Formats: sequence, C-alpha cells, structure tokens
Amino acid sequence: MTKSIVISGPPAVGKTTVAKGLAEEFHLEYLSGGDVLKEMAMEEGFDSDGDDWWDTEDGMRFLNQREKDSKYDRTLDEKLTLIFKRGGVVITSYTLPWLVKDGIKIWLEGSHESSTKRMQTRDNMSPQEAYEVTKERFDKNKALYKKLYNFDFGDDKSVFDLIINTDNLSAQQVIDVAKETVRKLL
Repeated sequence: MTKSIVISGPPAVGKTTVAKGLAEEFHLEYLSGGDVLKEMAMEEGFDSDGDDWWDTEDGMRFLNQREKDSKYDRTLDEKLTLIFKRGGVVITSYTLPWLVKDGIKIWLEGSHESSTKRMQTRDNMSPQEAYEVTKERFDKNKALYKKLYNFDFGDDKSVFDLIINTDNLSAQQVIDVAKETVRKLL
C-alpha cells in the first residue's frame, strides 16, 4: 500500500497546485478536502460552484454556519481520514495532519501579502478585498479548529514532515521541493 500525502497551510498558499503536482508525479489520486466540504454545502442549499466560492459572501456564510455547528467539519474529517488511511491519495486539508498518525504531511506557509497576491490574481479581486478575505478565512478557521480539536492551526507545525515557505519560490520550485521529500518518505 502506498502512503497517502496531506498538504495543509493557510488560504491561497498553493496547496491545490502542489497536491495536483504530487498526485501526477507519483500516480496518486488527488482529493480536495474543500471540494468535499463544498458538496456538503450544496446539500444545505448553497450554490457552491467555482474554485473561488469560498471567497464569496455565500462561502463566508457557510463558514459562519460551520462555526455554529461542528457537524460539517466532523463529518468531513471522518470521511477524509478513512480515505487517507486506505493509501494512495494526496489530500488538501486544513485539519487532517493533526488527525492522522501516518502518511506524509506537508505544510505550505507564506506571508499574508503573498497569499493576498495569489488570491487577487486567481480570483480577480482587488488587493484590499483579497487581503480581507484571506485574513478572515484564516482567523475563523484557526478559531474553529482550536474549538473543535484543540490544535493551533498555523502555529503548531510539529506534526509535519516538511515545511515549505512559498514566498520566494515559483509553484514549480515548491512542487520540486515537495517531490524530493516525498521520494524519500514514500
């Protein structure tokens, strides 16, 4: 059985790009934890289409709903844990690194300014809008995961096999660094 890989980090740091690059390189399945959560939002009546849905007013409303009711996150994390444990998958997830014991865990970090620029370009937002959305999403998720699981998202990196600062690297350079580590650990 091939180990699974989980990629975590703050919003708009490049998790999806790196996860897809690793999945392709190592012939693993790719799964976005955010996409699974968007499916759950759709079941609740949200129109969660589009990659940038999380950054919309509707996406933020669903985040507020998640703050009030942990069933969404707990259900998501149970699903992702089962998939992760079967092996052979690269998953992007905010929480999974703290919830599973095995596999390969990679944290991507970068400055808030870098995430803002990435989101601004990716989602066609103004700099101010992108800054506010990335900050609000990070802060709310951090508080949510502290309340749910009592870990410090963004601060406690003790569970990770690799930490990559993406600020001064291209997407391909980040993927290459991640590939090097994964080759050693798979």
